[in-house]
Amino acid sequence: MRPTFTFLSFSALLFSIFLALPQTKEIRLSDDIIHGLQEAGDTSKLYTPDDLEATLWAEAPMFNNPTNLDVDAKGRIWITEAVNYRDFNTKPAERLSHKQKGDRVVILEDSDGDGKADRSKVFVEDTLLTAPLGIAVIGNKVIVSCAPNLLIYTDNNGDDKPDRREVFLTGFGGFDHDHSLHSMIAGPDGLWYFNTGNAGPHVVKDKSGWTLRSGSLYTGGTPYNKKNEGNMKSDDGRVWVGGLSLRINPDGTGLKVMGHNFRNSYEVCMDSYGNRWQNDNDDQVITCRTSYLPENGNAGYFSSDGTRYWQADRRPGQDIFTAHWHQEDPGVMPAGDNTGAGSPTGIMFYEGDALGAKYRGTLLSCEAGRNVIFSYQPVKNGAGFDLKRKDLISSFPQASERYEWFETDTDTRKWFRPSDIVAGTDGALYVADWYDPIVGGHAMKDKKGYGKIFRIAPKNKKLTSPKLDFATMEGLIEVLKNPAINVRAVAFDALKKRGETAIEPVKSLLKSENPYHAARAVWLLAQLGEKGKAEVEKLLASPHALARLNAYRALRVVNPDMLSYAKQLAADPDPAVRAEVAVSLRDLPLASSKEIIRMLLKHYDGKDPWLLETIGSTSEGKEEQVYAMVKEIYPGEAKTWTAQHANVAWRLHPLSALSDLKIRAGAAVLAQSERKKALTAIAFIHDKKAAMAMMELSKSKLPDVSSTALWWLNFRKTNDWADLMDWKKLEGHPAAPVNQKMLSLKKNLSDNNQPLSSRISAAKQMAMDPVGGDMLIEMRVQGKLADTIAKSVSDLIFKNPNQNVRTVGSQFFPRNGKVMKVDFINRMSASKDNGSKLFRTNCAACHRHGESGGEIGPDLTAIHEKFDKTSLLDAIINPSASIVFGYEAYSITTKKGESFFGFLLSDGNNVVLKDGTGMKHVIKASDIKTREKLPNSFMPEPTNLGLDEQALADITGYLLSFKK
Repeated sequence: MRPTFTFLSFSALLFSIFLALPQTKEIRLSDDIIHGLQEAGDTSKLYTPDDLEATLWAEAPMFNNPTNLDVDAKGRIWITEAVNYRDFNTKPAERLSHKQKGDRVVILEDSDGDGKADRSKVFVEDTLLTAPLGIAVIGNKVIVSCAPNLLIYTDNNGDDKPDRREVFLTGFGGFDHDHSLHSMIAGPDGLWYFNTGNAGPHVVKDKSGWTLRSGSLYTGGTPYNKKNEGNMKSDDGRVWVGGLSLRINPDGTGLKVMGHNFRNSYEVCMDSYGNRWQNDNDDQVITCRTSYLPENGNAGYFSSDGTRYWQADRRPGQDIFTAHWHQEDPGVMPAGDNTGAGSPTGIMFYEGDALGAKYRGTLLSCEAGRNVIFSYQPVKNGAGFDLKRKDLISSFPQASERYEWFETDTDTRKWFRPSDIVAGTDGALYVADWYDPIVGGHAMKDKKGYGKIFRIAPKNKKLTSPKLDFATMEGLIEVLKNPAINVRAVAFDALKKRGETAIEPVKSLLKSENPYHAARAVWLLAQLGEKGKAEVEKLLASPHALARLNAYRALRVVNPDMLSYAKQLAADPDPAVRAEVAVSLRDLPLASSKEIIRMLLKHYDGKDPWLLETIGSTSEGKEEQVYAMVKEIYPGEAKTWTAQHANVAWRLHPLSALSDLKIRAGAAVLAQSERKKALTAIAFIHDKKAAMAMMELSKSKLPDVSSTALWWLNFRKTNDWADLMDWKKLEGHPAAPVNQKMLSLKKNLSDNNQPLSSRISAAKQMAMDPVGGDMLIEMRVQGKLADTIAKSVSDLIFKNPNQNVRTVGSQFFPRNGKVMKVDFINRMSASKDNGSKLFRTNCAACHRHGESGGEIGPDLTAIHEKFDKTSLLDAIINPSASIVFGYEAYSITTKKGESFFGFLLSDGNNVVLKDGTGMKHVIKASDIKTREKLPNSFMPEPTNLGLDEQALADITGYLLSFKK
């Protein structure tokens, strides 16, 4: 029995252990060594625009592989290391010497100002740190993100050693997982912002006692991520799903969800106007994205309750990007820029002047999978933004060269894996490079934990870190202007403490040539007492839309009652301002906000998806009343609705709109797109009447209506409409009888008292039958089928008429074949033409490539953008070594004895599996006897497909050289 500790005594015990950990001494490198590092050759070269240059600022052994970085007031770079990353995949002999002591936070310094780091010291090495993914240095506090904990190390005396460690928040899922807790930043409002990926569940209580609960059906990725679930309610009564963007007060109270339903947004960044930006990874290697993130935004990876993957919800005719991010579902924000294949990581918004005027206002997104840092200059479009992407920094001189087929993995330019990027106090950019042949995903191939830090600065211009003055008013104003986001946060807090005496100095920033300096001043003025707030209130009448938006957001921080301000701006000519008004009303009763919402509805143009989403968000829980206003404002018959009426009805989908939506869905006079939108709205109404309406529409004489309605019926009866009626009775479809013959054979096979010859005969009969084949696999999975019997039916399993049996069976009834070695095949010449033929014959049934192929497994069209030859061969030859997220295989046995194998698409009252043929099986959770995640991939090993080494070389060559 374990002893019981009070929280205080247990924390004290942990901290005493932590203080006893030995601290690594400071490392100083000589000029000769630094020069040698700089002359490392092309593997240390980055390509930049002509007016910028990249230099190697630091590299191992000053530190090991960096996951995240930040800068302090002295201009030093702090990094988190992750030598313990995926330690379950490494042998003890392969570990670095200090791995057993926990991961580290390291400080790097350029002490002589020559543009190269020459000092390195360990700030902390802690057993609570296993692959930390985030760091923020705010004054004397160092905030480290390492699931399940958000930790704060405090250095009270400035000796670069922590005097105190606090578990600031805990309960985040994703221990030793990429999809876990990520870095924190201080917002322009003085509050703290951070995010986490979808490796939940996340059950986190803030210091006021408010509890967040978020989850989904996603499990896997590590041995520790075994249990998760969707449809969890937080203390605000809302269902938050998957990855989250979060905000909290610096004192640990006020935890609030700012956005949700990410897959794995590595970071969320902010600009000084309070706009949030994120990038997110996909699971199809073709649909990563960079997005503007509105408050309360649903990013659309899972179903809205987190119980279904996007594959389960994909509708006929939807392309992968649309389906992956649920872009045709009401309640989901626009996805932003489709960056294609890759693994997005760190992201930042550059507001400095040191790089030159054209770089001010640049959004920078690290793309570790593509060896590049993307740049954007966001262009306002309605209440959102358009994002046009450029390659800014890369390890390749030409973007196309990154996608060329490399005969071997010796071209280490592909090992440039930018994990994070920050602005230094000098205005330069600092890029962390986790140098590795692959990108995350369960392994670390470089066992040395090598890493680099690059510095990006203007060509022929020396930038130096300024000496920052935190003692005087003038000095603090200058610090507030600094491009390092967490450094200027210290000045924000210090100026806030000075109260009204800081008003005039802060007001002077309103006239700054750099608009971001002015934006920061607005946030601060709102928190400098009543006089400061009055200055911000004046800006609500500014002729400049950004100033009005900035002022409204700043006042929301200090004023819980925004009604008077909302009335003033409800009819604002700028849609972004009106969107902010809508967001601010979300938690207010309709009685107090009704007329403001009416004004917002009147000024909606019927086009802006960002504004429509905020109207829908603020109408949550009061859809019927808001829709009544819509009918008053935009009267008319169903077939003649305005765009405003049609779009709001789709977004709100209230029951009261059902009859009109049904008319529009079946109206031949409307465009097919409008009929489709009406059908979608009906499908999101959780009521039996909606199901009955859809059933009637499935009999429409319009082919597009009947087919779409029939699809929705078959889909919704497995989830939202499952319990609204007796579907089997209604449709007259009796349950399929259990195959009694196969059950009888299975009983004979399982009887150890029967002669071996009789049992083998039963197994052979089962092996040739689809149901019997499933039963044999189930027995093999459960260890109930002897090797002797399995070997006797091995050839027959691969002749089974069911493709799913053949595919899954290859993992449990392997054919005899030789072991294939990646390094041998890697050296073989390839015929890409033959590779194309082999792909069509062996792979296209499951994988799409270009314009053809199946959609059972991941789309491989852009696989050449993510993998080099070695990594791709490894994935083909060892398909179970790194199973793509969302493609883990499950075995389910029902109480009736039926067996199912496939990918888990949906998990709730009804479980949906997609088998190896692409067929979906819907099983009531209450009917399930056993459910098991299979250790192996559905993808057959090459030997089981009859592929030799040359065939694999040809297929790999074809995939890696593909151009659409």
